[in-house]
Amino acid sequence: MLSWALFFLVVALIAAVLGFGGIAGTAVSIAKLIFFVAIALFLISVVAHALRGRRA
Repeated sequence: MLSWALFFLVVALIAAVLGFGGIAGTAVSIAKLIFFVAIALFLISVVAHALRGRRA
């Protein structure tokens, strides 16, 4: 999932260099959204693993 965020970040940087501001802004927004979703899923996974580890 982080690879998708990195992909959209690269697309945004290339679009910004070429002067496509609207596309760059949209790509950055998508990259940020995917990044924060990946972080949230990671934290949920860590908490679930910690809780499951205490019961066993």
